[in-house]
Amino acid sequence: MIERSIPPPILNPEAKPFFDGAAEGRLLIKHCSACGQYHHFPRSLCPFCFSDRTEWREAKGTGSIYSFSVLRRAVPPYCIAYVTLDERVSIFTNIVDCDFDAIRIGQRVRVVFKRSGEGASLPMFALQT
Repeated sequence: MIERSIPPPILNPEAKPFFDGAAEGRLLIKHCSACGQYHHFPRSLCPFCFSDRTEWREAKGTGSIYSFSVLRRAVPPYCIAYVTLDERVSIFTNIVDCDFDAIRIGQRVRVVFKRSGEGASLPMFALQT
């Protein structure tokens, strides 16, 4: 089977802790201390209440598939998806290590970490068994 080449992430200062956490095998997401909401993609101000009292917290790493698409014309084929984490925040990601015909909306998934071509670790999701 052909291995998919994963491009490295484009790093910016606000997202650096996210990728540092991934390198340690931890899925980090932002939490607002003012309103109590989690949010993703990382930013310094809460998108719900605009507070700057945000902090990084480790997510459980589990969730369910909200939406997905299998790109079968790509070589090799791959699956992109929105996963809603148990913390009730959605993350755009890949579903990996499974038969793409077995993927269903609502299916439970867990985080796994895959290395990019340049060695950066990226969170992706596999089906829970």
